[in-house]
This record gives sequence, structure tokens and C-alpha cells, in this order.
Amino acid sequence: MASYDVVIVGSGVIGLSVAWRVGETNRRVAIFDPAPGRGSSYAAAGMLAPVTEAAWGEEALIRLNVRAGAAWEHFADELQGQSGLRLGYETQGTLLVACDASDRAYLEELLDFQHHLGLNASWYGPTACRDLVPLLAPGIRGGIFAPQDHRVDNRRLLAALELACEKRGVEIHKSRVDEVLSDEKGVYGIRCGTDVVRAPVVIIAAGVSSFFITGVPQGALPPIRPVKGQILRLRTALGDPLLNHAVRALVHGHSVYIVPRPDGRIAIGATVEEKGDDTTVTAGAIYELLRDALQVLPSLSEVEFTEALAGLRPGSPDNAPIIGPTTLPGLIVAAGHYRNGILHAPLTSEAVTYFLEKGELPDWCAPIDSRRFSSNTTRHIHSI
Repeated sequence: MASYDVVIVGSGVIGLSVAWRVGETNRRVAIFDPAPGRGSSYAAAGMLAPVTEAAWGEEALIRLNVRAGAAWEHFADELQGQSGLRLGYETQGTLLVACDASDRAYLEELLDFQHHLGLNASWYGPTACRDLVPLLAPGIRGGIFAPQDHRVDNRRLLAALELACEKRGVEIHKSRVDEVLSDEKGVYGIRCGTDVVRAPVVIIAAGVSSFFITGVPQGALPPIRPVKGQILRLRTALGDPLLNHAVRALVHGHSVYIVPRPDGRIAIGATVEEKGDDTTVTAGAIYELLRDALQVLPSLSEVEFTEALAGLRPGSPDNAPIIGPTTLPGLIVAAGHYRNGILHAPLTSEAVTYFLEKGELPDWCAPIDSRRFSSNTTRHIHSI
């Protein structure tokens, strides 16, 4: 019977980041996942966008997103140093443009909100937008430039995390966790099929599957719902980058983003669909994403189409991450990151490791503390 100090269920960007950090503490760590490095982390575009994704009513979450964005440079440097792999971490900023007068009016309101929160964002007129991104369509009405919104190659990131975990002695098992095992004292391990793995600490980082793992007591985790996102990938013929900045756009009220890679790959996304666990790729979504992207960058019509896939974002009841202990001793959760799992990887891994070492979460973690949903806790992300 295998035994570890910490078992992590799930090997997306959150599970791998937590394992890598916890591995620093000389604990014996193992990850269990039937498909390591896949799921929503694999499907994502890799945007690190605390400013251009700022939304009204989520002020506390926005502050945490900014904190997460600021942690990324050190996180990337350390991970690249240990893994020896480049992450494709790019810091040129993001341009959010408007395609018609109504889109422009919305962005002007958004900019006022961003400035109210002290975020670093500037209005660029149509000429300034095209100076920054020459391939923009001539009808662009202006936009917001956010220099602190960066991006990372999500698939390179996953590969680097997996290698860095292995170098720290983390074991990665391609096994499905069927049950969390516990007794009157708390967690004592997991069951994979007929195999029992003993561990006094189990960390649930399984994305949309986190809420459905057998053996987790009712009420220990809040509901985590799947939010479908369809995304496309393209590639330039010679492997040259089509543009140097990530471009987001409102196209007659529809949101689209175009995220370039240095090797000529391009991600276009993404839909937001409340359709349960459906992961089919639909003709309508492909059409709409390409239609809107071509309204912004007409030259995309000459680029090779390489992939279309759908992932399931793990959404919490308030769309903010769920981090920390549960009502079952020894069971920790790191899930519910919705659209910001990659952005929050440095903070989540820091918070979980801090909890294991200190027995409490850091103060800044209060708005995303897993206990905010318990019956005796009235804190809520929108009211912090």
C-alpha cells in the first residue's frame, strides 16, 4: 500500500502548481489524474488579464487578480529556471478594441471603472491602436491598452510544471481517484479502483470534477459548475508571429480574443456557455469566433486553421476561486478558478503551501477562503 504526506487530485495548472510548491517543503507528494495536463488548462489561451477582464461587482476579486498578475514574473522565472523550459511568457500588454460606436461607448465606461479602481489602463484612439497593431481592420473605433495584462503559452506551462514537479520528487500517477477515504479523525487517503493510497492530507484540485468526488462529505465543498468554452487555434505558414500583442475586442457586443505565440500559433476564443458537461465543438461557435476575429484582423483569413476544441471552466457560486480547508480535517480544496486558473496559479500554490506550513491561510486570501460558503460564515466575494 503506497503512502504519501500529501495527495493531490487533479493535474491541471492548479494541481501541478500546488504540487511543485508543496514539493519544496520536503513532503512526499503525489498527483493522481487519469489524463495529466489536460482539461481546461490545456484548452485555455493563457491570458493573464486582471485589467481587461475587470467586471463590475467583482472589486475584491479584481484586486486579487492584480496581485496574481504581479506574482507572475517571479513565478515564471523560477519555473523556467528549474524546468529548463521556456514558458512563452510575454509582457507586451493587451489591446482591447471597439468595432462600432456602441462597443466604444461600453469600453469608455469600462475605462472609467478601471481608473476608479486604480488600474493601469489608457485610451487609445483608432490611429494609436493601429500603430500598436498595424493589422487591425480600418474601422476600429479605438480601444483600451492594458500594459500589465500579459500572456503565457499554457501548454508549455503545463509541460514545465510537470517536469519541475518530477525534479522535486513529486510522483504523477495516471489513475482516477474514485473516493476520498476518511474516518472519525479525518482524511486518511484515497481509493483508485481497488488500490488504497494513504495520506493524511488530500488536496482537491480537479476542476469541474472536484464537487463530484465520492467520499467528500455533503457541504464540505460548494457547488462547482462547468462553464463550456470553445476555442480555436491557427498557425501562420512560416511560423512567424502575426502580431506582437494580445488583442481583445467587442464586435457588435460580442467578445472575442486573439492571442499570438512567438512561433506563429494563434488562439481565438472563447465562448461562455452554461451547458453542463457538454464538450462538443459546434459549427455555430466556430463560425461566430472566426467571423468576429476576422472583423478585427482581416488577415487571419490567410492563416492555417489547426484545431478546435472545448473545455469546461470550473465556476464557483461567485466565480471566485475556492482555496483552503474544508469541514473534513485533512481535506483541502483548490478549485473553482473559473476563467482565471492560469492567472491564479502562483497565488493558489502559495496559499495552499502556507496553510500546510502555518495551519492558516495568509490574510490576503480572505475573499477566496473556502469557508466563506459555510453556514457560519457570511463573507462573500462581492461584499469584501
